[in-house]
Amino acid sequence: MNRRTFLVQASTGLFALANPQMLEISAATDVALSPESNLSERKGTSDSDATLITMFLCGDVMTGRGIDQVLPHPGDPLLFESYIRSAAGYVELAELANGPIRKPVDYSYIWGDSFEVFARQMPHVRIVNLETSVTTSDDAWPNKPVHYRMHPKNVACLSAAEIDCCVLSNNHVLDWGYDGLNETVQTLRTVNIKTAGAGAFLPEAEAPAIIDVHGGGRVLVFGFGSESGGVPAQWGATNLKGGVNLIEDWSTATVQRIGKAVATEKRPGDIAVASIHWGPNWGYPIARAHVNFAHQLIDAAGIDVIHGHSSHHAKAIEIYQGKPVIYGCGDFINDYEGIGGHERFRGDLGVMYFVTLHAATGQLAKLTMVPTQLKQFRVHWASKDDARWFKRMLDRQGKQFDNQTQLNSDNTLSLDWTT
Repeated sequence: MNRRTFLVQASTGLFALANPQMLEISAATDVALSPESNLSERKGTSDSDATLITMFLCGDVMTGRGIDQVLPHPGDPLLFESYIRSAAGYVELAELANGPIRKPVDYSYIWGDSFEVFARQMPHVRIVNLETSVTTSDDAWPNKPVHYRMHPKNVACLSAAEIDCCVLSNNHVLDWGYDGLNETVQTLRTVNIKTAGAGAFLPEAEAPAIIDVHGGGRVLVFGFGSESGGVPAQWGATNLKGGVNLIEDWSTATVQRIGKAVATEKRPGDIAVASIHWGPNWGYPIARAHVNFAHQLIDAAGIDVIHGHSSHHAKAIEIYQGKPVIYGCGDFINDYEGIGGHERFRGDLGVMYFVTLHAATGQLAKLTMVPTQLKQFRVHWASKDDARWFKRMLDRQGKQFDNQTQLNSDNTLSLDWTT
């Protein structure tokens, strides 16, 4: 069997292989830094109303494996997967599906049409779930079926989009061991990107990323992982070892612990975000425990926004007490093109979420969503038909939370909710 035939036949089995949850496909650098002044002076949509803060949120940004191979500094392509042993195989799958990718691509390539969206929406703060380790470590976590890593010299693909915060509390940040985690954090710091949800010891993992907003106020990002999102229990950070800020249960005691951490940092005019890696990769149902936990974080812990991720597709949104709960943002950037399975969920489609809040109260002012499609490892505007598909899906899932969407003439979606 030749390589091409093997890749085509193997693609339908990859999703079942890739995740402990059964269903996931799942330090000097020569990078071009975004000038720090660009971040501190970014004015955003609140230029006309200083009481509003707009945040860009998205789900999983996975820049490792195949994507790392097309960037200017590809790392070691060795994989330990049953179907594919080289990250170059994922490039071949994508090219078989959607045509050749001219390599190497520049650092901004993967974001594609996102830059035009950013220019239109002008968010103050940009937050992603970075679902890959940024490291040259070869210390692959044992007995884990999938390992993601990006070479540190490719970190400019994140600074190119002026990302402010990478949440690390997910099930891939320790794929290459504790040295890989430490190098990830240090590499992101070299390009002025803050991190949340993982660190050298528990205090660092628990500490929020603090992002100053032009004109006053701050956004505090607290990152959390859970076993329901595939984070191994042994990855939990302690006072003696590094790891993920792990939610061990959904109890009132856990809410109180988080509330204490939020109260320590939060000032008047600040927005507190709980970024949580939870739930399975596929399927729309939302665990009642997750709903109750989200409500408690808002009621008792001072959280203003729930930024949920882990699902490979977008899930329902709830507006609770005027605060947005995005239960699953879906994947945004990855190397899964050409892999069969779960087509009904449209995993090729992503969403850019723009959440605008009243800074004084944390109440939602508006929520705009921009549907996207990933082709050739690059973000594209979604078609009108795909935007309509998103609207139908979100409206269907939003019924349980009394909200629906409007499809605008520019293919964006606006959320309408009952107060």
